Amino acid sequence: MRIRRLYCQTRGCQRTFREQVPGVLERYQRRTTRLTGHVRAAVRELAGRAAVRMLGRWSVRLSRQTAVRVLLGIPLQTQKVPRVLSVDDFALLRRHRYGTVLIDGATHQRIDVLPDRRSTTLETWLRAHPGVEFVVRDGSATYAEAIRRGAPRAIQIADRWHLWHNLVRAAEKVVAAHARCWAAAGPKRRQLTRETTTLARWHAIHDLLDHGVGLMDCARRLGLGLNTVKRYSRVSAPEKLRRPPQYRASLVDPYRDHLRARRANEPGVAVTTLLAEITDLGYTGSLNLLHKYLNQGRAESDRVMPLPRRLTAWITTRPSELGQQRRAHLTELLAACPDLTVLAELVSSFARIVTDHRGRDLDDWMSSARAAALPELDPFLRGIDRDYHAVLAGLCMPYSNGPVEGVNTKTKLIKRQMYGRAGFRLLRHRILLA
Repeated sequence: MRIRRLYCQTRGCQRTFREQVPGVLERYQRRTTRLTGHVRAAVRELAGRAAVRMLGRWSVRLSRQTAVRVLLGIPLQTQKVPRVLSVDDFALLRRHRYGTVLIDGATHQRIDVLPDRRSTTLETWLRAHPGVEFVVRDGSATYAEAIRRGAPRAIQIADRWHLWHNLVRAAEKVVAAHARCWAAAGPKRRQLTRETTTLARWHAIHDLLDHGVGLMDCARRLGLGLNTVKRYSRVSAPEKLRRPPQYRASLVDPYRDHLRARRANEPGVAVTTLLAEITDLGYTGSLNLLHKYLNQGRAESDRVMPLPRRLTAWITTRPSELGQQRRAHLTELLAACPDLTVLAELVSSFARIVTDHRGRDLDDWMSSARAAALPELDPFLRGIDRDYHAVLAGLCMPYSNGPVEGVNTKTKLIKRQMYGRAGFRLLRHRILLA
């Protein structure tokens, strides 16, 4: 293609101008508009070195510095001030520096990225962008204070997922505190060496303490640490030391019924014979794993006691998503501890409030939770009291922080692509372009 170069005939000017071709060439550019579009598409997804390598396969040569300049030259779309603003933080350098991302809670469009998560920064942004009516956030007191100052008329909405997460953590503390109750409902099993040693140690320590032996002298006589003696001395009964066995899922679990039946019919059956039989049934584990499984007594018991975290997961899971055996096991454990039965009812009713947006039932639920007299739930209830209006709005309105959590997940990918070498300006540009 040929274009004309024009000459200015004004005396003393002596400047030349090339002929403009709209849509093909732009002023002061070394690349055509179409090639610039290809380069921008590559650097938008891959940033510096990776984009240079990709463009090299297309016979486009440029340096990584030029790739970054092209990326920063991509114009950002001007977003209107959203009616619903969603706010959340993300790590710039984990446990050291954090930023704040703002998106439209209704359209999920990225609005802005702030360099920190301080209250004054978000307050300044809200004052400079009036018109926000609703702000969705997590339980951060810093963001709550910034919204109260920067947008006093905006309605704050607490994120439902964070409310549920906080309740699950409180429920796990309740389950751990009542482990002695529901662990006693498990199947009878022989005492393991560790449990036998623990009980013997408790009796030895308390026998010495009953005879007036001091803690230091008791530790010296038994060859134990002073802190160990103190911990045992604070336990009033040896039964309180019992904890459910912490077994993980094993490859032998699907063949437990077969092993139990064979050992009941032929108590002296060899382990190698059992290994051959379950191998024919599909077992892919080793002989050592089978030996360990049998020595722990797991073949004789119908069920293995779950960990407190696993039991909490069963309580907080929708009953229709639990298998029949797990539901039966959960019912047996809840029946052994009245407090856990009350906890399960509270968790179930709160789940219905969250999923059905029944914020009107929050006051009744809090009254029931306080009447249950579970100390581990008190911090969760106090948190709702401190942020009551935002929690109530979160349980009544459809907005949540789910979209901004998705942006944070994409931000982690962007950060890994840049390996922490780029500054905040480039990271912000890529987040807003994503």
